[in-house]
Amino acid sequence: MKHLKSSSLDLREIFSRDITVRYIAEPLASFDTDVAEATAKIFLVERNYDVIGVRQGGFVTGYARAVDLSDGLPQGGARGGVLGDRAKSFPQHLLIQDSEPLVQAILAMRETPYLFVESLGQVNGIVTLGDIQKAPVRMWLFGLISLTEMQLLRVIRATYPHNTWKQYLSDMRLGIAQAMLERRQASNAEIDLADCLQFCDKRDILLKSEKLHRVLHPESKNQGEKLLKDLEVLRNNLAHAQDIVTGQWPKTADLAEEAEQLLQRLEDLR
Repeated sequence: MKHLKSSSLDLREIFSRDITVRYIAEPLASFDTDVAEATAKIFLVERNYDVIGVRQGGFVTGYARAVDLSDGLPQGGARGGVLGDRAKSFPQHLLIQDSEPLVQAILAMRETPYLFVESLGQVNGIVTLGDIQKAPVRMWLFGLISLTEMQLLRVIRATYPHNTWKQYLSDMRLGIAQAMLERRQASNAEIDLADCLQFCDKRDILLKSEKLHRVLHPESKNQGEKLLKDLEVLRNNLAHAQDIVTGQWPKTADLAEEAEQLLQRLEDLR
């Protein structure tokens, strides 16, 4: 393997400096305080929105939730109120600057289904769980998993030179790797057998190695196995443009944080 220069810090730097919240944020729809609750409710239901901005004096000063709004004539026959009656102030934990690193928004949304985005001192955007499906987030996650896989291979090579890692794989898995090597060498690819190992092969080598399995999860071999299996599933979902949020949140965010920790442990292993 050529010199492995990419690291978790490199990835963090790219997504802290260049890829920020503004790349996944959407404009926050808003109405004036004197708009009828029912009007705002219809707007939210038709678009499947959970929240809406509330304007006062031309500026968004708060928000209202769809679940809190009346949709017409409540019990007793009295007409519903106006949007301003349901307005809430923005709590600090739901606010994020548009210049904040994308990673900060992802981790913050483990606790909330949306964040309000500030720019130039005003709230004008929103990030929801649906925005986690966008390309910038997928790029970060896929980059994180790819770096982890590269480091797994580096550690295997360093610990078991001259293909001595083969003792940990079945004849079937070795045969698959050998067949791939022959195909790629026929195309003049400058690789060796280790380059043809798949994610599951690298996982099995580390799990079966007394020298290495603790690096996956210092406290539990089973947890280390689960982490790599979960990362493999996430990688496949990303590669095939599958949903990474529905039924998988906040697990995906937790998994990303665990992957960063694993990547750091692998990078520290020399």
